[in-house]
Amino acid sequence: MGRSGERSPRRPVGSLARQREADRSRRAAAGGRRGRVAALRSALSGRSVAGQVFVLNVVIVLLLVVTAAVSLVLQVQHDSTVEARNRSVAVAATFANAPGMRAALRSPDPTAVLQPRAEATRKATGVDFVVVLNTEGIRYTHPVPDRIGKQFVGNIEPALKGRTVTEEVDGTIGRLVQAVVPVEEPDGKVVGLVSAGITTENVGGTVDRQLPLVLLTAGIGLALATAGTALVSRRLLRQTHGLGPREMTRMYEHHDAVLHSVREGVLIVGGEGRLLLANDEAHRLLDLPADAEGRHVLDLGLPADTARLLDSGRVATDEVHLVKDRLLAINLRPTDERGGPPGSVATLRDSTELRALSGRAETARERLEMLYDAGVGIGTSLDVTRTAEELAELAAPRFADYVTVDLFDSVLRGGQPEAVTPLRRTALSGVDAKAPLYPVGRQIRFVASSPQGRTLDTGRPVLEPDLGRAAGWQAQDVEQAARILEYGIHSLITVPLRAGALVLGVVGFWRSRRPEPFDDDELALAEELVARAAVSIDNARRYTREHGMAVTLQRSLLPRRMPEQNALDVAHRYLPAQGGVGGDWFDVLPLSGARVALVVGDVVGHGLLAAATMGRLRTAVHNFSALDLPPDELLTLLDELVARIDQDETTEDGSAPVTGATCLYAIYDPVAGTCVIARAGHPPPALIRPDGTVEFPEVPAGPPLGLGGLPFETAELRLAEGSRLVLYTDGLVEEREHDIDVGLEQLRRALETAGDSPEDTCRTVLDARLPDRPGDDIALLVARTRVLGPDRVAEWPVPSDPAAVGEVRAQVTRRLAEWGLDELAFTTELILSELVTNAIRYGGETVHVRVLRDRSLICEVFDSSSTSPHLRYAAMTDEGGRGLFLVAQLAERWGTRYTPDGKVIWAEQPIP
Repeated sequence: MGRSGERSPRRPVGSLARQREADRSRRAAAGGRRGRVAALRSALSGRSVAGQVFVLNVVIVLLLVVTAAVSLVLQVQHDSTVEARNRSVAVAATFANAPGMRAALRSPDPTAVLQPRAEATRKATGVDFVVVLNTEGIRYTHPVPDRIGKQFVGNIEPALKGRTVTEEVDGTIGRLVQAVVPVEEPDGKVVGLVSAGITTENVGGTVDRQLPLVLLTAGIGLALATAGTALVSRRLLRQTHGLGPREMTRMYEHHDAVLHSVREGVLIVGGEGRLLLANDEAHRLLDLPADAEGRHVLDLGLPADTARLLDSGRVATDEVHLVKDRLLAINLRPTDERGGPPGSVATLRDSTELRALSGRAETARERLEMLYDAGVGIGTSLDVTRTAEELAELAAPRFADYVTVDLFDSVLRGGQPEAVTPLRRTALSGVDAKAPLYPVGRQIRFVASSPQGRTLDTGRPVLEPDLGRAAGWQAQDVEQAARILEYGIHSLITVPLRAGALVLGVVGFWRSRRPEPFDDDELALAEELVARAAVSIDNARRYTREHGMAVTLQRSLLPRRMPEQNALDVAHRYLPAQGGVGGDWFDVLPLSGARVALVVGDVVGHGLLAAATMGRLRTAVHNFSALDLPPDELLTLLDELVARIDQDETTEDGSAPVTGATCLYAIYDPVAGTCVIARAGHPPPALIRPDGTVEFPEVPAGPPLGLGGLPFETAELRLAEGSRLVLYTDGLVEEREHDIDVGLEQLRRALETAGDSPEDTCRTVLDARLPDRPGDDIALLVARTRVLGPDRVAEWPVPSDPAAVGEVRAQVTRRLAEWGLDELAFTTELILSELVTNAIRYGGETVHVRVLRDRSLICEVFDSSSTSPHLRYAAMTDEGGRGLFLVAQLAERWGTRYTPDGKVIWAEQPIP
């Protein structure tokens, strides 16, 4: 309370709260400091491990400081003595070898000469004395003059013999080190001695000056060491939580008890591979000997792979090792990853039961994976045999040691299975090619009691776990069954290849290497596997049937044999595409006048539609060639036909236009030795000259058939006899991997190495250019030229006078006589008389006749008129009109062809 009438001042409420909070913070900080001090005192008290370590370290540091000080004093004393010896020897030797020394010793009064020098040297070098002696040890000089002339105190005998003497003596001035050096004549005779000495007190006086500094340094070091020890002890206090030795021992005992009571093996291996620690569970799991600790892990009798793992020191996580009858999951970690000692720690866990469960899960996973692979890997091709092989290769040896696939013969041909027909071993795959099973290609009739027979009869799978007891199976072939059993095959599963209601064949799964038989789970897996393969085999069967039909249709549309003619030697090849038939075709068409037409064409696409379209185009070419049209005109008509076909085709039924068809048409004339060629979007022909050189003649490339709008052009080639003309379709030179130019160059190289005959040329080209699985049809036509020589050709001009007909008949008769064809003279005269008369009367001014002797006798009459004659039947009352009728009756064939200059009427007669 204040004085009466006064009030104490009040503080704001907020200020009081802040003051109280500050007071609490100060008290907490003070408490923390007091706690840390108390903990430190406890650490230094000696009751804890940290305290004992602190005291021990301080004592060790103190001993080290005392030892260092004593060692320093002793070292300084030793260094002082060595310094005194070195300095005394150096001063004595320098003075003894000074100039004039020997002369001074021989002088009448050596003392008078040498005393001043000796004193000057003593003062300059800091030694205590420089004394010159005679050989009897009498002093000539001394720092104290009254001692001159007296005997020297010390051993001078070695010096008289020429050696330097150093010794420590107690002189009149105290403990000193002196050196005696001889003064020698040039001949080695000793004429005097020089002694220099210095007291050790003068040299080692620095010890007294250095000792305080040494003690100060030792004190500072002791203080720093004590502080560092305190920090270490504090750190150790935190690590040991203030525990004393008794508590630490008890903790170790607890840890040891826990280590040996856990149900997991623990091993500690040192860096050199020796076993440092193994708990009880590790001893049990690994069956370790009692003295295992301290021995190398490779010497403990463990399995080799387990011992190598423990010795490796590498990181391992749940590696499973078989140790006797246990599957142990081992984890291994090195101990030096974070600065620890070298070595490793291993933990072991018995996973035998878990492994059994995981093994069953792994088996299920493998079966699912096999079924997935079957869906992906079976049926990659539309080939029945290859699909069966894929099934066998997939299942052996992953599921069975041997797999056999037996199909009905009709299935292999694309037909439906017939139970009355035998089966054929289509595929066989296994772990050993020498297994005594029926080989591929063998026809087999299974008896009804065999597993295969029962499967085919019931359409259900059959499991024979023990073939040795299956009497019905052995009834199939007793000797074969005995060989199979002797080979070790002991279990069998047969599964039918079902496609809907059809049984296409039977699949056999045979086991030999695994001792256990097939079980019901494996039977279900085999049934699922075969069911997936049966779909692919049935698809391949259907494709084989359709492909066979298409190939049959196409081959029926292609020429079955080449027509007889003398102008060309012809060889040909046709190869359908792997993916199905296409629209490639070729033809050799005899024309009038001994000429021959060569045709190669291609309809883009595959299948029945392409084959049917090819047949229509080939028929059209046959019809157009009968008109004896030039190649460009024939292609024009063919182009118009394709365009009309495209217009007539409707897209409602999914049919496609024919646009994309190509054609090359060539006419070879053996009389002129020329070949006229035109092409519509087709690859150019190749020409092999008689000397073997190969070229691709320049033939204008017209548009593909059906496009229209552009005219077709021709190229005329003059071919020497023996030249080979090579016509082909684009399947021979076009590939996806490279351009057509590369294919043409490869074809050129193949033709350069071909033989002379057309057959050799076809064989060489296909060997070099035929791919393993052609993606397109290939048609190849090789024609070697012949020439109809002058001895087989007769030609005469005919004047525009009816009287000239008689002369023509006479000339033809003579030529037929030369050819030995007299019996044809009468009919030939009648034919030529009628044709020449008509030409003179209706054909214009220019008329000439040509007769050719080929496979038949050919008569040709050329005129400049483009009017075509017509065959008609004359009435009985008509005076004329019977000429062409007679020609048609007498000749085997006759006709008209047009030329740029007019027309030719020709007639052929067979040569008897």
